[in-house]
Amino acid sequence: MFDVATLRKDFPILNRTVNGKPLVYFDNAATSQTPQIVIDAIVDYYSMYNANIHRGVHTLSQEATDAYELARKKVQQHFNAKHLYEVIMTAGTTHSINIVATGFSSLLNQGDEIIVSALEHHSNIVPWQMLCERTGAILKVIPMNEEGELVMNAYDELLSERTKLVFVNHISNALGTINPIEYIIEKAHAVGAAILIDGAQSCPHIKPDVQDLDVDFYVASAHKLCGPTGVGVLYGKEEWLNKLPPYQGGGEMIDQVTFEKTTYAGLPHKFEAGTPNICGGIAFGVALDYMNSIGFDAIAAYERELLDYGTQQLSAIEGLKIYGTSEQKTSVISFNIDAIHPYDIGTIVDKLGIAVRTGHHCAQPIMDFYKIPGTVRASFAFYNTKEEIDLLVAAVQKAKMMLS
Repeated sequence: MFDVATLRKDFPILNRTVNGKPLVYFDNAATSQTPQIVIDAIVDYYSMYNANIHRGVHTLSQEATDAYELARKKVQQHFNAKHLYEVIMTAGTTHSINIVATGFSSLLNQGDEIIVSALEHHSNIVPWQMLCERTGAILKVIPMNEEGELVMNAYDELLSERTKLVFVNHISNALGTINPIEYIIEKAHAVGAAILIDGAQSCPHIKPDVQDLDVDFYVASAHKLCGPTGVGVLYGKEEWLNKLPPYQGGGEMIDQVTFEKTTYAGLPHKFEAGTPNICGGIAFGVALDYMNSIGFDAIAAYERELLDYGTQQLSAIEGLKIYGTSEQKTSVISFNIDAIHPYDIGTIVDKLGIAVRTGHHCAQPIMDFYKIPGTVRASFAFYNTKEEIDLLVAAVQKAKMMLS
């Protein structure tokens, strides 16, 4: 049995009220909540050994360095990276993607082609558009269908010897669709292209094995994994990380500096200029420990129960349409009701203490495909309950009655 009642006690925020009602938090696709053990790690760092890392001989600096590098080791083990130095600590998924996109500016030529999918978050669209503007490369898009799935035969037709890079999210943040990344990676490699997988939405639900996937780059954010904001990871194969130039210059990423010439540090420090989010990195490691102690198979099975139950209950509301109906999806339900604007539904639901996301979810091309301004998105985590879903259904019914 999945003991959600005990797990909920780990999250102090779940005890608060909003507008006089118990908080029901269904905005987990935007950011997850933080367990007390991670909060304690943050407080402990600033209370006991706050110091800069990699540079000091004094005790606090050494303690902070050891804790930070232990966190890197935890990230390596979690994602099963072959080498510790293939783990680059970043400010989050967007930062990770931009490191790669900027680095490829020196590797692409005019007329080269790169491929993204129609299901991408803006963070996995805009950096590649900027890369095309800098290099003259051509951006191509894998189309989607009404179920919110990528059209794989169209992907096959887009691939050619001109394809240099492919960028696809593991799971759609707007629809919850799980993309067939194993197939996508294999086909990209067959034409000699590198591939980056955006794992921001998948990592809370799936434990990826980057070696088994044979992926070139995989990126994620701590704040969707019960960790703090402002920290994430870029995994890259050693051969690709060595090919890319540094993303930015500064301290830590250097070997030798003179006014005539600077040489750069080896991996991973080549991409980690300046003082990092030390506390965030340490807390990220603690968050991974916490989630692994629960078990990702158990998390996935329970969240599937929530998804099936929520889909069934919400679908019973007359006029409600769910967007993203693939069988292969995670615990995200995006919906609208008739012609009611999603923002209006979200506002009323919030008055009843329920947090959902409304809008285009930084995925405007998806909304344009469906010809809608946005959706109401309810995204469930392992600390949510079916009873909370019942409260959401009642709130949505009330909003419909008030707005119709």
